[in-house]
Amino acid sequence: MAIADTNSSDSLPHGALTESSLRTHVWPLFSRVLAEGPKHIYLANHSLGRPLDQTSRDVQEALDAWYATLDHAWGPWMDEIQRFRASIATLIGAHRPDCIVPKTAAGQGLRAVLNSFDDLPRVVATAGEFDSMDFILRTYHHKGRAKVRWVSQRPAADVLSTPRVVAEDVIAAIREEKPQLVLVSHVYFTTGQVLDPAPIIAAAREAGSLVMLDCYHSAGVIPVRFAELDADFAVGGSYKYTRGGPGACWLAVHPRHLPTGDMPEREGKLRTLDTGWFAKKDTFRYERPDEPLLSAGGDAWLESTPAILPFYQARAGLALTLAIGVERLRAYSLEQQAFLASELSARGVRVIGPGADRGAYVLLPRADAPQFCQRLLATGRGVNADSRQGLVRFCPDILTTREDMREAAEIIAGVVGSTP
Repeated sequence: MAIADTNSSDSLPHGALTESSLRTHVWPLFSRVLAEGPKHIYLANHSLGRPLDQTSRDVQEALDAWYATLDHAWGPWMDEIQRFRASIATLIGAHRPDCIVPKTAAGQGLRAVLNSFDDLPRVVATAGEFDSMDFILRTYHHKGRAKVRWVSQRPAADVLSTPRVVAEDVIAAIREEKPQLVLVSHVYFTTGQVLDPAPIIAAAREAGSLVMLDCYHSAGVIPVRFAELDADFAVGGSYKYTRGGPGACWLAVHPRHLPTGDMPEREGKLRTLDTGWFAKKDTFRYERPDEPLLSAGGDAWLESTPAILPFYQARAGLALTLAIGVERLRAYSLEQQAFLASELSARGVRVIGPGADRGAYVLLPRADAPQFCQRLLATGRGVNADSRQGLVRFCPDILTTREDMREAAEIIAGVVGSTP
């Protein structure tokens, strides 16, 4: 199986991923970051993904088109946007490429949906949503532009568990509120909890509610299957697991909300106020009818002139992820997490996870979590990790060796032993 678009002539064998096969067939694609990057042990792969060598060449390709052809660069640039949409559609199992609406941040996708309702929207969301989504909802709520009900997480049962979002609690809120929109995460950013959204989506259908999934911590690391789930919307981005850096984000819209003509309201379809001239029917004819006419399909949800470089940033990482396969990446991630947890346990450090109900990282509860991470980085070779709300997060990836994890376990145990 060739890994497309990475300038590699090697092929990664079929079957389960192994450190040996990855070292041979995949590591050469990361020679620059492995040679030039910091020499600490990088266990923050759930935060900013490490870039491929090809990424810099892809970005240079976008710039070269500008230098060489000036305004004619818009030809290949527009092709790259469509390529991005098709890759994301494949990644999350969406119905078709135009279901994917490019955004520079996932929060833009939430705002676009909030701004598509004619009346003051009632929203049910969980208290575990990422700060960006939570902050937008609280701002809308405070400004009287939405009425939001937050569903609390149930407290942790003990020190080696985490607060959890329980589907039955969300369903109860849906039945009471009959909201226009329900927002839940597929994987929760703090705890790594994997939430099965299927019963929530079913309950929302009964109540006449729409459902948005935040897939930022699932897309690229666990299968999403957007069309199969029958959710109305999903948001995510390339910053983390698909190694595309900031700015390459997306909103997925179910085709039932996409217009077939140029007047969505007359079809009973949603129409967002978050719009711009790239959403116009016949965008480059520069016509200005009194009633603004939209493109058909997902293009009706586009905005103004897009930033171009993020699509090139995202290309190589998406190609690699799709070539390897999310199912294989997930299996290897669980294997690595189990190894790291075992090495830590052997040194007297117990962590939360891994498991089918957790995302791509293991957790160490620490009341001093931010300071603990600082000490990890400053100790010996150093371990780069991060923390959220009293939980230190450790995420190995396809570039992390077992020797790295053994050494990291020694460092982590040493810092645990040196602090109260």
